[in-house]
Amino acid sequence: MLDVSGIRELHREKFGKEPILFLAPGRVNLIGEHTDYADGFVMPAAIDFATIAAISPCSDASATVCSKNFGEGISHALGEIGAHGSHHWSDYPFGVLAILQQEGIAVPGFHLTLEGDVPLGAGLSSSASIEVASMLAMLHVADASLPLPKIALLCQRAENDYVGAPCGIMDQFVSCCGAADHALLLDCRSLDYRLAPIPKHLSLVICNTMVKHSHAGGEYGSRRAEVEEGTAILQRHRPEVRLLRDATVEDLKRWGHEMPPNVLKRCRHIVTENVRTVAAADALEANDLNTLGRLMAEAHVSYRDDFEASCPEADIMVELANKLEGCVGARLTGGGFGGCTVNLVESVHAKQFASKISAAYEARTGIHPEIYQSHASAGAHKLEQDAS
Repeated sequence: MLDVSGIRELHREKFGKEPILFLAPGRVNLIGEHTDYADGFVMPAAIDFATIAAISPCSDASATVCSKNFGEGISHALGEIGAHGSHHWSDYPFGVLAILQQEGIAVPGFHLTLEGDVPLGAGLSSSASIEVASMLAMLHVADASLPLPKIALLCQRAENDYVGAPCGIMDQFVSCCGAADHALLLDCRSLDYRLAPIPKHLSLVICNTMVKHSHAGGEYGSRRAEVEEGTAILQRHRPEVRLLRDATVEDLKRWGHEMPPNVLKRCRHIVTENVRTVAAADALEANDLNTLGRLMAEAHVSYRDDFEASCPEADIMVELANKLEGCVGARLTGGGFGGCTVNLVESVHAKQFASKISAAYEARTGIHPEIYQSHASAGAHKLEQDAS
């Protein structure tokens, strides 16, 4: 857990002012992968790994952002933020500032200190937690407020336009609107959502394969381009198909032969994943854990075989999890090509599960994994002065 008093004291020592603190969590996605940018359904949960943003106003027209994690600070004049980042960690907070400026929100000069414990490159959305915490902090010094869904949309824009990463809305939305002990089923088109209770006797055990990935290019971008290619083919037959959210398995059977094989597989993953995701929320609400586990297993197979976004290490991790006592469901989570698996595990078995899967994975791969035990947590919020 993050040391709230520590970041407060660090900010005071560096800038000589008492900061106001905001926290935004990372997330793990239980099911619904690569469906968000197709206007589909996702079901993430906020986790108790987060970013804290400590902020205080300054007297000049500049923005200074310091990262405790990177041991570095960057300053820019408010009028020189620019429209694009420089492939640096500071792109995330400065991208948020740029978007707020574009929205006509006058953010005065400030000092911002960031600290986070969301593992980088693990598919747990460290970037969204930085963006959301930073935006809440900047809105505070600007004496402005926005609805949480609007904050999520603006943070997504910062990552898309300023950072240059083609993410959908899921990460920022659940960081804003997540709830303790619940998953969040989000309709990425309407932004309507409903909370599905995660039974208190279950833990989220997140297993980091230690295979890193980045969203700012490479395979993630190529998969998205393939999805767009398949969507365009379907639109020639059914103009009402705006995005794959509107397509059906029957559509793919009728016109899939017009697509390159890899494009058909990408589209099939998204179309079937949307169906699985809504069914998984229904299963949670009905406390039908057998169905939930089956849907998570099917989702991993689809992600591996149709979307081809898994990796050997993740497949091994899922295989091992499914053999261990207490495991309800397991699958690769996040953008793919590495990162973490998410495992719903009976809490009484969670510690033993973590120990056994770590040893078995290292024996199979030679890689020592990181295992995080977590629960669904609350979304972004201001931290009270007595928080520690």
